[in-house]
Amino acid sequence: DHIERTFYSIDAEGQRIMQDLPADVVLFTAKIMDIVENELPYELSPNAVLIMADHIAFAIARQRKGIRFDMPLTYDVQQLYPLEYKIGRYITARVRQELGVELPREEVASIAMNLVNAKTGAEVTVASDRAQSFERLLNDVTDIVEYDFRTIIDRESFEFSRFATHVQYLFKRIKGNDSLSSANLPLYANSREEFPELAQCIDHICTYMKREWHTELTDEEKLYFMLHVNRICTKAESGTAGR
Repeated sequence: DHIERTFYSIDAEGQRIMQDLPADVVLFTAKIMDIVENELPYELSPNAVLIMADHIAFAIARQRKGIRFDMPLTYDVQQLYPLEYKIGRYITARVRQELGVELPREEVASIAMNLVNAKTGAEVTVASDRAQSFERLLNDVTDIVEYDFRTIIDRESFEFSRFATHVQYLFKRIKGNDSLSSANLPLYANSREEFPELAQCIDHICTYMKREWHTELTDEEKLYFMLHVNRICTKAESGTAGR
């Protein structure tokens, strides 16, 4: 009964995304988020379960393929959002127990940030000037993508929510003056060859980041950008085709 109620408010687009996710992950997430929502002092958005299910499914798929990304902001997340971090630890433990997958330690912070971003109204607890700076970064990068692919991105979509989360990680790294060691990533080099239009867009984002934010993107960050830009642009094109 609880799980059925969880999905009442999911719209048609959400239902479509849910069909693409493994059923066991969706049911697991619905059950776990019932517990999580009781622990949080704020309301989560109606799509929180679905966004978390997508996040967990993606993390499991990466783990099974042996793809590993660093989460350099783990300490920051733990300090800024101790409750969400504790819940992230709980969720990864339950994934291990119930789904039989040992997620990397970095996923604790990643899941914690997923919860923070699912807060109703997405009011992230940062000072107003920092919040405005983040909005500027997100809007500027989105503008670059829209210009390069000559498309209008749906900023209410699940794909954009994932994209915004990635930009937020990047923003926190910049504001924390964290420097990342960047190993050459063969997967990124191969992806550049396979998707030249995406690669060109990422180059434009890199130029912007260097000029406006005085930071160099690592191969890992560029690869993440490629994945997310591809998803939001694919969504935008399919949306246009359907009208």
